[in-house]
Amino acid sequence: MKTKKRRGLKIAGIILAVIILFFAVINIIPPKKNVENNPFVVGEGNLPMIAAHRGGSTNNPENTLLAFREAVLTIGVDIIESDLYLTKDGYLVYNHDDYIDETCNVNGDISLDEVKAICENSENRHYIENMTLAELQQYNFGYYFTDKTGERIYKDVEDIENAGLQISTVDQLFEMFYETHPGLMFIVEIKDGGERGIEACRILSETLDMYPEYKDQIVIGTFNDEIEEELKKNYPDLLRGAPVGTAAKFVLTQYLGLNIFDNGDFACLQIPMSYDIGIEIPLDKKTITKRAHRRNIAVQYWTINDADDMRYLIEMGVDCIMTDDPVLLREILKEYE
Repeated sequence: MKTKKRRGLKIAGIILAVIILFFAVINIIPPKKNVENNPFVVGEGNLPMIAAHRGGSTNNPENTLLAFREAVLTIGVDIIESDLYLTKDGYLVYNHDDYIDETCNVNGDISLDEVKAICENSENRHYIENMTLAELQQYNFGYYFTDKTGERIYKDVEDIENAGLQISTVDQLFEMFYETHPGLMFIVEIKDGGERGIEACRILSETLDMYPEYKDQIVIGTFNDEIEEELKKNYPDLLRGAPVGTAAKFVLTQYLGLNIFDNGDFACLQIPMSYDIGIEIPLDKKTITKRAHRRNIAVQYWTINDADDMRYLIEMGVDCIMTDDPVLLREILKEYE
């Protein structure tokens, strides 16, 4: 009986040793790089890039040329981040939501609270897909912006075009900085799905052909699986961010030490500091950044507006911090410079 027990323990010990050896080996083997050349990876010892989320919506009216201009020329950000929608007549414009009511005066001179009440019924919303570019450009997209004192400083601007308060198209942003800031980078998300999303991919690619320096300095994300497949199949030369499912798989394999089995081909891991699925899962782990860098993946955290969180991520060695307040992040980075 004792002999059988010893034999069983020996077999169990051998199995355990094999499992330990297996995990050790797969974490020693250098993983294949997701992309060979990744301009979004800052390199060890360098400070993270500043990405102005929606152009920096704390500092200026979000997604306007005014915001983009101030972010680049005054604040000195490295990356402009925003979302793209296709208009009724085939223009790609920057906006966070698929409707415009909460950022412009499309409903006339009423308060933002009144607008939100109106928009609770989705049928009352003014959707970008139902409007032409000319229709969209009538409105002041700085109308509800408030400065730090709470004042709506752009509410009564009449010349919205020269003020940079019209809705912005993707080519307008590229054209604004192409000659003076050829190193500017971009994070964009194609929000449309289906045929409209496929058309958005085509228009974005053709627009980038006119600005070839930017073609290697833009990373494209999407929440739509069919658009992800469209980008992979027909635009393989464009860098992509990890969709939610792919990002979750990558993070899980890193937690389990099974990173060799991750076969993603994305360039940027764009994640929050934690994710709530009933229980809060922390994602601000140095091991995630370290293992992403082994694959030449850039690690980009969103949307970080707290100074202590910014410091924590800087010290963690991340590649990019997306923030609504790039002015604050610039001040924090000066501490490390």
